[in-house]
Amino acid sequence: MIQIDFNSIVREAVESYDDSKNISSIMDISAKVSTNHVYRIKFQDDNIIIAKLSYFGKFEHFVEDHSIINALANNLPNPYENVLARSLIKGTSLFVHRHKTEFIDAWVVFYKPMKVEKKLPKRLNEKQIKKLGKSVARFHKACYSVKNTLPEYSKTLSSDIYHLLEIMKTSEGQHEYRMRQELIKSQSWTFLENLEQLGMNTLNPIPVFVDWNIGNFSVTSDFEIYSRWDYDWFRVSTRMMDFYFFSRVVSDVGDQTVFSYDIDRLLEDRFILFLKAYHEESPLKEKEIRFLKEAYRFFLLNYVVKYGRYFFHEIFATRLQQEAYDVHLPTIDEKFDPEPILKALNI
Repeated sequence: MIQIDFNSIVREAVESYDDSKNISSIMDISAKVSTNHVYRIKFQDDNIIIAKLSYFGKFEHFVEDHSIINALANNLPNPYENVLARSLIKGTSLFVHRHKTEFIDAWVVFYKPMKVEKKLPKRLNEKQIKKLGKSVARFHKACYSVKNTLPEYSKTLSSDIYHLLEIMKTSEGQHEYRMRQELIKSQSWTFLENLEQLGMNTLNPIPVFVDWNIGNFSVTSDFEIYSRWDYDWFRVSTRMMDFYFFSRVVSDVGDQTVFSYDIDRLLEDRFILFLKAYHEESPLKEKEIRFLKEAYRFFLLNYVVKYGRYFFHEIFATRLQQEAYDVHLPTIDEKFDPEPILKALNI
């Protein structure tokens, strides 16, 4: 097995950025559940930067995402002007280092360190759920307010699903999904058909981060969004892409070390409480609530099935994919009923 020296790639990136910098230490601060790598770099002058190294997907998408995130970080209005980490610039452009050999194609971007306030409790009470719902709505409105100032984006929900279908035609895809071809194809076409039927492409897209587990953001004492890190699943899309993970955040079971990506979180009264608070601050549309099911389907197909082995270490990826195939994907349509949510929101 080929061993990749990721520290040397990070050092190479620093030298490419500014060869006058002298590194004192490089510390791996990765979450340890993903194949992405995050490093804390300390220089001999005591300055500190954060490096993110990734090697899956497309280099062009990596640059595109981080260009949008950096513009968003600079353009978000008060009180969100410091919610996102700012990337380092070289000259007038976002600095991204590409390390490409016959063994690996890896990319490094640098961030300035960011402040962290309070982490959410593992289980929220009802008052906290309501506060969080309103806070998320206000953050989404802030993202909407600057969306026209951001760079162009190329990834869409449909293009990602078509990409999955193309992967399955390759020899690698036929091997990886050999026992699940029909299920994945059926679920993919169901998603694409429902996306068009609901008219989701007519809704104004905003920057969304999708993966809002409690280890990825901090809040103030009044539960306002204070800082957000880990941008692996960032995209420009419907705001509904953020809601599945918030359903998990407010779930009655709370944050758990051993987890599963089941649909039940979307059906809990506590999630409806969250939605009601959000809806008071930023009204939701009927088609958006009906799309919750499809946002969940997309999450399973794109992030668990297609990219699971990159986003999760093998021990997690294998179990989560197996659960998606055997339980979650086959039961989406019978389990999810939007009517109680629509009734609760008076839509």
